[in-house]
Amino acid sequence: MNFFHLYDSNIRNEAPIAVFDSGVGGISVLQALLKEMPNENYWYYGDSANAPYGTKSLEEVRRLTVAHVDRFIRAGAKAVVVACNTATSAAVRYLRQKYPAVPLIGIEPALKPAVLSKNHPNVVVMATPMTLREEKFHNLMDRYMGMAHIIPLPCPGLMEYIEHGNMQSEELELFLARLFEPFEKQKLDAVVLGCTHYPFVSRELQKVLGNHVTLFEGGPGTARETKRRLAAACLLRNSLEKGKIHFDNSECSEDKRRLCEKLLNINFC
Repeated sequence: MNFFHLYDSNIRNEAPIAVFDSGVGGISVLQALLKEMPNENYWYYGDSANAPYGTKSLEEVRRLTVAHVDRFIRAGAKAVVVACNTATSAAVRYLRQKYPAVPLIGIEPALKPAVLSKNHPNVVVMATPMTLREEKFHNLMDRYMGMAHIIPLPCPGLMEYIEHGNMQSEELELFLARLFEPFEKQKLDAVVLGCTHYPFVSRELQKVLGNHVTLFEGGPGTARETKRRLAAACLLRNSLEKGKIHFDNSECSEDKRRLCEKLLNINFC
């Protein structure tokens, strides 16, 4: 099967789901998608050559995201998962208007389950500066502000550790410790991982915060919504065989492909 040819209607269900991120972080969403729908075909694309997105302007992120999604749809993807909080904020509303017939699923910080985890919890939302600046996040935060003490925490520089395959090191632990220096960690109840890269450092983060702090990520909810949207469009793959995964990256390097495969196997079973 060639993932990059247009599909006739009679084999449309065999077409891949395109999963897009600014780099390798969206692999955490791909993990959730595979747990929810192991028999689907997936085309994972990371734009590592232009990473990070979170420190770029809204216009630049939108331009990059739209260009990539245009290519996925031209190539025959039956659905697109924008597995990047920053790209979702910048472009998903526009893309849904442009492609109303294509299931196009974005991601947002998992604030709701964090807020509902206990009575009026103290919740920190870790995300890129752009995600936290955008109206989409402010609307989300306003929805739950009366139910929790919500603290946005911009984390410029954190995704680069994951992009370079550094998920465990003293340097990373020190970086995370400095991020949370202003907080009384014993008073924190939940931390929302508002960038798809961040779940890959959850082990180091838990060491810094302590086990009493619960971490929340958006991948599982995105995977469930993707399955729901595909089912509604009658696009689920009708096969008992496991699907195929194709990794693609704008850096076009073997090292990046190997990192994608390594990340896919972290915390995945």
